[in-house]
Amino acid sequence: MKATEANLLKFLKKSPQFVIPIYQRNYSWTAAQCRQLWLDLMRAGRDEKVLAHFIGSIVYIERGLSTVTSQESLLVIDGQQRLTTSTLLIAALAKHFESEGLAELLDAFSYKKLFNYYLLNPDEEGERHFKLILSETDKETLLAILQKTPMPAEASSRITENYALFQELIFQHKNELEAICQGLAKLVIVDVSLDRTHDNPQMVFESMNSTGLELSQADLIRNFILMGLEHKLQTELYKTFWRPMEKAFGQAAYVVHFDAFMRHYLTAKTGEIPNVREVYTAFKNFARGLKGDTRDLVTDIHAYATYYCAMALGVEKDEALKQAFHDLRELKIDVAYPFLLDVYHDYQQGRLGSDEVLNIVRLVESYVFRRAICAIPTNSMNKTFASMSRTLKKDRYLESVQAAFLMLPSYRRFPSDVEFRRDIQTKDLYNFRSRGYWLRRIENHGRKERVQVESYTIEHILPQNKALSQEWQTELGPEWERIQQTWLHTLGNLTLTGYNSEYSDRSFAYKRDQVTDANGHAIGFKSSPLRLNTLSMELEVMDEESGQSVKKSFSMGTIPHWTENAIKARANRLATEVEKVWTASKLAADVLDAYRPAAAKLGQQYSIADHPHLATGQMRELFDALRKAVVALDPCVSEEFLKLYVAYKAETNFVDVVPQAKRLLLVLNLSIDDIEDPKGLCRDISNIGRWGNGDVEVGLSTVDELPYVVGLIRQSFDHQMGGPEDA
Repeated sequence: MKATEANLLKFLKKSPQFVIPIYQRNYSWTAAQCRQLWLDLMRAGRDEKVLAHFIGSIVYIERGLSTVTSQESLLVIDGQQRLTTSTLLIAALAKHFESEGLAELLDAFSYKKLFNYYLLNPDEEGERHFKLILSETDKETLLAILQKTPMPAEASSRITENYALFQELIFQHKNELEAICQGLAKLVIVDVSLDRTHDNPQMVFESMNSTGLELSQADLIRNFILMGLEHKLQTELYKTFWRPMEKAFGQAAYVVHFDAFMRHYLTAKTGEIPNVREVYTAFKNFARGLKGDTRDLVTDIHAYATYYCAMALGVEKDEALKQAFHDLRELKIDVAYPFLLDVYHDYQQGRLGSDEVLNIVRLVESYVFRRAICAIPTNSMNKTFASMSRTLKKDRYLESVQAAFLMLPSYRRFPSDVEFRRDIQTKDLYNFRSRGYWLRRIENHGRKERVQVESYTIEHILPQNKALSQEWQTELGPEWERIQQTWLHTLGNLTLTGYNSEYSDRSFAYKRDQVTDANGHAIGFKSSPLRLNTLSMELEVMDEESGQSVKKSFSMGTIPHWTENAIKARANRLATEVEKVWTASKLAADVLDAYRPAAAKLGQQYSIADHPHLATGQMRELFDALRKAVVALDPCVSEEFLKLYVAYKAETNFVDVVPQAKRLLLVLNLSIDDIEDPKGLCRDISNIGRWGNGDVEVGLSTVDELPYVVGLIRQSFDHQMGGPEDA
């Protein structure tokens, strides 16, 4: 490697040609970064005391071996953003000289010299005519600017926008043209030339971008895959697989989507969830462990990216699946994508049909929605979906997915119909995320002709206004304030309407019978075509003839009064419909039993009697205190006596207790690096033979040590339960 300080203009003038390799990211500098360069340039140009302004480094390597008769182009390893931006600035300045008919200013600043020194190789033809050749997306746009030809159909927005910005800035400061030229002449770079026989471009590239601030995970991964390949293979893989993937994700959103996709892809492939900031590192470890070649890897990534686009970007062709994926996106169930990528892969491989995929997607939706309604913490769901596909019996695909959901432990459980039905009637659904989603799903469930409810708004039947009218207070009775506070945002009091402003805070009778549109047509609840307003509900009312309380069926259009009992009755009726929309897994007991682990069927074979150190005395008292504290960590914790130790489990063992004569030896199921132990009591046993599961050992000898040791155990429990979903 050879690094020297160089004046930017002299550097460009002497260079034969810079080529941005196809594996490099697209040009991505924003207007803010261009404006900052402009401010730095103007500051240097206006101040004679400023001799130079450093704008960064440009790292390159010869494409091949140069000879006296043929000088090879230079491949840019790092610095393409500042190189491209400088080119756009010079092109805009040259355009200004031309359009204003200006003569030469200072030395080497004229339209002709700006072009022939810094933008073109005037004696060359074809692509060699240009000083800078960009990668696929940006290339044609920059060439159109330099050749003054029409823009391509899919022009690079960043190239065109920043070129226009520099034209505007130059025009605004045309009275300071000399300062602009002086500033441009003062720009300095570090010229870093790599030696093809000694330097590793990939390692240089990584070290110069080690902070991860300049490049996205997507950029780093693409460069890692393609940079070291022979040019022909590099070009083939990029054009056949990578470029179509970039187009599918979209020019503007490629980085956002690809980074998310790659995290899901790695989770699906490895069962481990990469930290969101360490996806590139996880990918390198994954790729280096593969037995196939680069073509196999890129082909697989392209295939899974296609699946991801179908699910996450709405390009699925099967209408039923497309709608199901849309509902997942609306519910924001990104956490399930690793599992669904595997499902979709098996679908593409013919292992299951579209109807089975649809059922699985709807089960995932039901699982997540039910848990949200039942207020079950979500931090374990990433691990649930990361490992689910590994437990399936692919010859009975749908059945095994149903069984997997049914056998999830309590903290990951699929809420039952009873639990779901109970909680959805009292949940604040108005302030629930994606509140339009659940109303739309109820309204359109089972319909062949869907109601386009996107233009509808949520209507509170009992109004939100705390200052209820006298009519409403009379309708609700003396406890109207309690009723409003309790039931306002709940299932029974919410519906959809296209006439929210017409309904306003009017009385129930008015909303039901009298409200009309601008043409005088009735638009009240009695005339509503929506299922949400026409479903019948059972309500106890006083029979006028007998004076007895009787049950009668009403709809929103026929119920006489909107009372607390009416809200409850409607909620109960809608809860019946809700169970049909977000269905639970259901399997016969004997079928489900076939999926249970053999150990679970046999039952526990050992007990406390099999551990003589726990029979009586001090160790028994200490053990009883410990087991009470561990079981109290969470309702999902279970205890299992084994031959040599006692296991405490959530999904699997998080602490194992080995009884000894004078202490309890605890084995924690996490690594020494993952535990906080300020007292230094823990020992790393990762390379030592031991009983139990885990790499950390700690002893417990007295009750006084118990609070601290339970704190260590909780760390192991929390580690297994899973951290935040975006960790």
